Amino acid sequence: MYKSILLSLPLLLSAPALAWVPQLEQTTARNVINGAYARRDPVNTFLTVDLGVKEGQFASGKDAVRVFDGEAACVADWLAAPLDFSKGSRPVAVTVSGQADQLAYQATEARDRFRNLSVADALGAELSRARLPDGQLRVDVSVRGLPTEKARAAYLARLKGPEGKLIAPVRSSYVNDFKEDAGRWSGTLVYYFEPLKAGMGASDKVDLLLRTEADTNCAYSVILDLGSFQ
Repeated sequence: MYKSILLSLPLLLSAPALAWVPQLEQTTARNVINGAYARRDPVNTFLTVDLGVKEGQFASGKDAVRVFDGEAACVADWLAAPLDFSKGSRPVAVTVSGQADQLAYQATEARDRFRNLSVADALGAELSRARLPDGQLRVDVSVRGLPTEKARAAYLARLKGPEGKLIAPVRSSYVNDFKEDAGRWSGTLVYYFEPLKAGMGASDKVDLLLRTEADTNCAYSVILDLGSFQ
């Protein structure tokens, strides 16, 4: 047993501690690049919360979504009829990521082009400019059931900060994946937050608050574990 503990120590010491990385540094960059090139196990660079409904429960667990504003029926109706969009569209997944995830894409692209990506190049000005600014967190919200494409602008997203303060995104955009099916629209909304400036920690569990385009009091809370990815 003593020998097995000694053998496992280097693995424990070399494994990166999971926490969102607001600003890439050499160790994390090296681990992400080596993972992309299959020199080590891939680094977990994002978190996805599956909000699909299966057998009356959220795929990510019964507490994946909680009511932030409105009645308990806000979530109960969602679970009972997830494809009924008469009371508004539904978020179907939330993905949160940072600079490390964008570096993983850059490293994979370099590998696929038969190039080697060094840590120095990865942290250089050219590739750094193509990633998120330091301290920004990206949140992608996939939605289904919008009555029009324009209605996507009516979505509201906030982070719940210390002492309940609501933190607005510094900017927002859309993925070019919106499409219409049977009169309803689906696609991905993107929000960029600066949680550290609001007093949150890089390994905290934070509440993402969402209001859909619907004219109701319903608002939802989704827990994002920043300590589960880099």
